[in-house]
This record gives sequence, structure tokens and C-alpha cells, in this order.
Amino acid sequence: MILNNSLLLSTLCAFAVASPLLKRDSCTLSGSSLSTLSTVKKCSSIVIKDLTVPAGTTLDLTGLASGTTVTFEGTTTFQYKEWAGPLISISGSKIKVVGASGNVIDGQGAKWWDGKGDSGKVKPKLIKLVLTGTSTVSGLNIKNAPHQVFSINKCSDLTVSNISVDIKAGDSAGGHNTDAFDVGSSTNVVIQGCTVYNQDDCIAVNSGTNIKFLNNYCYNGHGISIGSVGGRSDNTVNGFWAENNHVINSDNGLRIKTVQGATGAVKNVNFISNKISGIKNYGIVIEGDYLNGKTTGTATGGVPITNLVMKDTTGSVSSSAKRVKILVVNASSWQWSGVSITGGASYSGCSGIPSGSGASC
Repeated sequence: MILNNSLLLSTLCAFAVASPLLKRDSCTLSGSSLSTLSTVKKCSSIVIKDLTVPAGTTLDLTGLASGTTVTFEGTTTFQYKEWAGPLISISGSKIKVVGASGNVIDGQGAKWWDGKGDSGKVKPKLIKLVLTGTSTVSGLNIKNAPHQVFSINKCSDLTVSNISVDIKAGDSAGGHNTDAFDVGSSTNVVIQGCTVYNQDDCIAVNSGTNIKFLNNYCYNGHGISIGSVGGRSDNTVNGFWAENNHVINSDNGLRIKTVQGATGAVKNVNFISNKISGIKNYGIVIEGDYLNGKTTGTATGGVPITNLVMKDTTGSVSSSAKRVKILVVNASSWQWSGVSITGGASYSGCSGIPSGSGASC
């Protein structure tokens, strides 16, 4: 017997309704309708199971009650429409989002991919998080996002762990601008133990305070990035740690990019014990000349990069790549040690390296 969503919801929630002393109730959302979503959102334990989200519609899990647990089971898919998304939006305090064994959130990106990323077809972002109060997101298996995967904005005290992002199909099918983690205007965010295969930044921190990226594997994309910083309402990164990560077969390894002519600050940044291999363009690249998605060759110092630690960075770049590129103005208080990158060649146009820092090209 097949139950429709309304009957399924009423069955699963019946005990909670009949027992006024019960403080917690569980509800499941499945099928291809969101007609019961407003009721499901009131439950303290929410299961998303084998759900197909209607075209042009967000799976709206915003404004959840404090302490709610959201569990993704089975496969979540999305019907096609050109729109900006997000396909899933989750907000609240002390929220726990978990992926059950075998879960898949399948963005079915090939429907949107056209090789043009931010331009061309309008492509939806996959998951927007606005989570606070020691919230956690763990165990999700993401496949074939149409566009950016996680938008982490205005979050605080959030831990994201053990996430798998698999967009291998995008290599041959036109996936582009498939950033795994975009972080902005957030405080005390930890992203750890994740595996990412995509066609853009593994993480891009545009602004925020005390952001940590630990023990992750990044394949094929653009590497670990701060920036681009500048040109937004919030243009400060203060406190970033990238530690014990592996960046493999990516365009860049470790990167800081600030916007030419903009103002802001990048400070208290720590790249420690990261390993890179098979890097195609630059092993380490720090530049203040980013504008409209490209580098101009002329750095400006309105977004100074200060208190930068680059320690025990090891690995290799491809024969056509450059090991280190630095093109900055107004940088200070850098400490480099244990940087050992083989292969490729040196970059001849480096400028702005703080004296006594130990950094070199």
C-alpha cells in the first residue's frame, strides 16, 4: 500500500499528537510533494527520505526549532528548472543535520551544466546554511551539484564534517563553478574530514572570523582559497587555519586572492602541514590583482595581507606549473618555514614579499 505524503505524515506524527506529555516527535517527508512541509518543520526530528523536490522550489528547512535533528535517508533529487536556488535551505540554532548510511543528495547537475558556470543557463546553488549555536552537519553524500554546493553564510559555532562531494561527472559534462564550500560573514566554523572532487574551489572564504579547514582531501578543482576578498559588504577575513589537508591534481594548491582596487583585510592566516601534488598552475599563489574573475598583473594594497603563517607545505607541481607566485602590495608580518615544493619552475614576476619573512618564489 502506498501512502501519500499527508497520510504518511499523520501516521508518523499520530503518537506525538495523541500524547501531550511527549516533548519530541518525529516526522518523515518523502515522495514528490512538499505539501506537508510546514507541518514537518514543527517536528523536532525530521527525516527526509527518498524525496523528489519540485522544480523551482526550495526544500525549505529554515526557522527550525532549537535542537532539531534533520536526517537525510535514501536519495534526494530535484526536478529541473533554470533558477538560482538554493535547492535546500537550512537555518536555526543547535541544529543537527546528519546523513544516514547510503544517503545521496543528487543535484543531477548534467541537466544544467553547459560549461559556462556562473553564466549561460541559470543554475541553482545546492545547499544554503544559516546555522548557529553549536550546530553540526555531517555524513552527507553530495553528487553532481549544478553550481556551488554549500553556501555557509552568517553562521556561527558550526561544524561540518565527513562530507563527500562527488562531481567527477562534471569533468566531461560541462561542470563549472562547482565550489564545495563558500564561506562568508561567519564566525567559528570548522570544516573537517571531507572529500571533494569538483571543478572549482574546494573552499573559498570570502569573509569571516576563525574559520578552520582541517584534514580534508581536495581533488581536481582550484584548491584551498581565501577570496576573492573585496567588493562585498563584508571584506575581512580574520583568522583562518588550513591544516593537514591534501590538494591533488588541482589548478592551484593554496591560494589567497584579493580584489584590485578594493578595501578590506586578510589577517591571521595559517597554512600548516598541507600537502599538494599534481598541481597544474601554481603550488602557492598569493595575489592582490584579482578583478572580474581574472588577474590583471597589477596588485593593489587596499586589502593588505598580514600575519600570514605558511609552514611545512610540501609536495609537487606539474612540469608546466609554477611553484610559488606572490604579487602583493602592503603585506607584512609573514612567517614562512618548511616550504618544499618540487617540479615546475619558479615565477619570475613576484613582488611585495615582506622582508625577513622567509618567503620566496
